[in-house]
Amino acid sequence: MSQFFQIHPDNPQLRLIKQAAQIIHAGGIVALPTDSCYALVCHLDDKSAVEKLRRIRGVDEKHHLTLLCRDLSEISEYARVDNRQFRLLKAATPGPFTVILEATKSVPRRLSHPSRKTIGLRVPENAIAHALLEELGQPLLGATLILPGGEDGEELLNDAEAIRERLEKQIELIIDGGACSLEPTTVIDLTSEAPVLVRHGRGDPAVFGL
Repeated sequence: MSQFFQIHPDNPQLRLIKQAAQIIHAGGIVALPTDSCYALVCHLDDKSAVEKLRRIRGVDEKHHLTLLCRDLSEISEYARVDNRQFRLLKAATPGPFTVILEATKSVPRRLSHPSRKTIGLRVPENAIAHALLEELGQPLLGATLILPGGEDGEELLNDAEAIRERLEKQIELIIDGGACSLEPTTVIDLTSEAPVLVRHGRGDPAVFGL
């Protein structure tokens, strides 16, 4: 049975953030709000937690999971970023964007795309997500909280109580930080000469010249 924390969206209670970090360190899967929609997150280095997250989401190893990072300097530890890419990222972060970049050796091989050696990264502009990343001192591995099923073959959950109803027996913690957007992040592939729009979500791709 999962725990359920109500955390203030603007001034997260440090005591609850610390407890959430402990749950992640212990291998737990957490549902938390972001600046786009809710996400499922786990510890970057916990193989069994990552596999469990993929099972809940119904995706295989070819699906990009996302590294939620604190800032640009943390992105550059896990991805190769040239001057052109850095300028684009500086304009777009923090915000509701996921960018695909070439992974560095800091990324476990099982987490990067098996054929392309790329990784999705984002810097969320959400006080709860940011506080948890600060407490952990490293990125979280995450995926948009879209579940298999629903009218269109998948279901995007935006309400913490609805998430609790669906997932309380499958994950360890649900963080209620209020309603989020019902749009996932905009996904931009920056591995080519010019940015490529992969998915149009909440973020305006115009910041990448698209």
